[in-house]
Amino acid sequence: MDNYNRIKDSAYFRERGWEQLSNRWTPAVAVTIVYCFISALVSSVSATMNIALLGSFFIIPMYYSYYVAFLNNKRTGAEIKIESLFEGYNDFARVSFTLLLAYLYMVLWTLLFIIPGIVKSISYSQTVYVLKDYPELSYNQAIERSMAMMEGHKWQYFCLMFSFIGWFILICLTMGIASIWVTPYFAATSAHFYEYVKEEYEKKTAAI
Repeated sequence: MDNYNRIKDSAYFRERGWEQLSNRWTPAVAVTIVYCFISALVSSVSATMNIALLGSFFIIPMYYSYYVAFLNNKRTGAEIKIESLFEGYNDFARVSFTLLLAYLYMVLWTLLFIIPGIVKSISYSQTVYVLKDYPELSYNQAIERSMAMMEGHKWQYFCLMFSFIGWFILICLTMGIASIWVTPYFAATSAHFYEYVKEEYEKKTAAI
């Protein structure tokens, strides 16, 4: 692994994410299209029926599954396939309630002040992966583990997110079309960042 300063650089994670997708763009884009289509369909139907919250609750495990698929691919080379989108439904209640709880906490902090809301959203950002790697944790425990992992890494994560600003603008300029490429790139990059902060967290806790 490269030296510490290199690892802290946003470009490092983006490069690793891009490398991960080399020769895998076709399945990654295909899964992203299906994910976006189902999410949009459920959101549209639930909004029409005035059950938007219920629709969001149903989609949460798919959101989880999408990001975990890229983490699994990073770790083992496991194929990114459409079936991967439904892994989270095997643990529906734990995944849905935990991620919904994290979202509600973030909203409440944002209602108080914008900056604390942003800080908390960064602190909760690894909850998806914590749910995958620590099946014994749920709800507040999983959220707190994410917060612990992000201690000392929040600014680093903010910089990484900000480094995608050009890509996010491109999504807006293309009326969302570019998202079918940007989203898997972001997911792969996020998987590499998580692996790094998890390793740092385990080193720190082992030293205590």
